Amino acid sequence: MKLYFAPGACSLSPHIALREAGLKFDLEKVDLKAKKTEAGADYMAVNPKGYVPALKLDSGDVLTEAGTIVQYVADKKPEAKLAPANGTAERYRLQEWLNFLSTEIHKGTSPLFNPATPDAYKQMAKEKLAQRYDYLAKELAKKSFLMGETFTVADGYLFTLLNWTKFVNIDLAQWPALQAYYGRVAARPAVQAALVAEGLVKKAA
Repeated sequence: MKLYFAPGACSLSPHIALREAGLKFDLEKVDLKAKKTEAGADYMAVNPKGYVPALKLDSGDVLTEAGTIVQYVADKKPEAKLAPANGTAERYRLQEWLNFLSTEIHKGTSPLFNPATPDAYKQMAKEKLAQRYDYLAKELAKKSFLMGETFTVADGYLFTLLNWTKFVNIDLAQWPALQAYYGRVAARPAVQAALVAEGLVKKAA
């Protein structure tokens, strides 16, 4: 398998999932402005949507969309317990979390990165995000991870999105439970390995 990624983008979520699962994979960085891969290939030929992540399977098929890719990864290594079994009530709860993160947090944060977004809109977006963070903080004040006491692919996704707060002037200290959660997930060896591989943190001496 090969994961096409951009450092720190939402592709960090499947990157974390792949490392948590212990699966073999290659990484190829994408220049999202030029739509070129690090090897010089046309990224639009890989993913016509033009954004990351994309996971090229050994069959040659390409999967896109973070929420789909992380579930595929989890199902490839069920013993890693990164997702509940298909068809169970818990699996639908996981999908509920993935959809919430995608539509409310991911899409709510994206405009803050765009320099063309008007300041008034950015302020509205931050107020809406604060409501969502309030909800997440209440949930995570009573459990270690989104699904309880077991880390799942939803946690890799939320960690990725919370990491963005550093770049859009949102202080997580306003939500102690979220800040503690972020630190808890960041300390996981697979998460650290993904951050180092993407050049987001330096490797510990």
